[in-house]
Amino acid sequence: MLTRRTDLADLGTFLAIARHRSFRRAGLELGVSASALSHALKAMEARLGVRLINRTSRSVTLTAAGEELLASLDAPFTAIGSALDGLNRHREPGSAAGRIRLNVLEHASTLLLAPVLPVFSARYPQVEIEVRVSNDLLDVVDAGADAGIRYGGTVPQDMVAQRLSADLRWVVVGAPGYLDAHGTPGHPRDLSVHRCLRIRLGDESLYRWEFEQPGESLALDVPGAVTLDSTQFALGLAAAGGGLAYLPEPCVMPMVDRGELRIVLADWAPMGSGFHIYYPGRRQLPTGLRLLIDVIHEVRPLGR
Repeated sequence: MLTRRTDLADLGTFLAIARHRSFRRAGLELGVSASALSHALKAMEARLGVRLINRTSRSVTLTAAGEELLASLDAPFTAIGSALDGLNRHREPGSAAGRIRLNVLEHASTLLLAPVLPVFSARYPQVEIEVRVSNDLLDVVDAGADAGIRYGGTVPQDMVAQRLSADLRWVVVGAPGYLDAHGTPGHPRDLSVHRCLRIRLGDESLYRWEFEQPGESLALDVPGAVTLDSTQFALGLAAAGGGLAYLPEPCVMPMVDRGELRIVLADWAPMGSGFHIYYPGRRQLPTGLRLLIDVIHEVRPLGR
């Protein structure tokens, strides 16, 4: 049976919808509207005489025929994408092209990517980068991303991971005015009488502040009326005297250097795992992603 160009386009549309289980997210990947995808799918199903996807106002699911088609197409289309991406190796070094989709933690976006992307974009202007910043523990494949960036200890075990940064020191900070009014804690347990800005993790649990000294380590459920998941909000609130914040040291140093915040309990500050990039091992690494990793290792904004 002869395969037409329109058939390949239709199959690509079906695959995007099947992977995302969402017309909106599939449309974002393909650069078209959700309504255009819906019309294209209906036309494809009409030509084939088979319903592939069940859709309601709340969900998108595959029919039995859709599941069978997805199982048959996923590997061949992945291979085609890898083959096309492999052509980038034959381009001139500065003319690599393509698109990278990343899902990254907020800390990784500001501390790691922000210093690197200007260098990368100047060197590889034809490589498009789409970054989704989220502290939720998303499955990068289901989210339609090529890779994710997280702290090393939270990378899923079924993924390939590469270290991107040195380990990071975590510190407690407060505004001088707050510390003058409420006192400076000398031991982590002194935090029980302070206002602390509690941290909500991506899995909806509350983070226990960690401290360590030689021979002793603590993980405390600190008190506080405010719970948040935004570093910039935490910094602004702490600088305004709203309480003590617990953050990676590189996040706070600009404000510490300006005198807006002070580090406390410095001798209890622990080291945490650095950033790692992770991606499915069964897929060939896209050329643009490989080049981005190379530039991060070259620039080393947080060391290695």
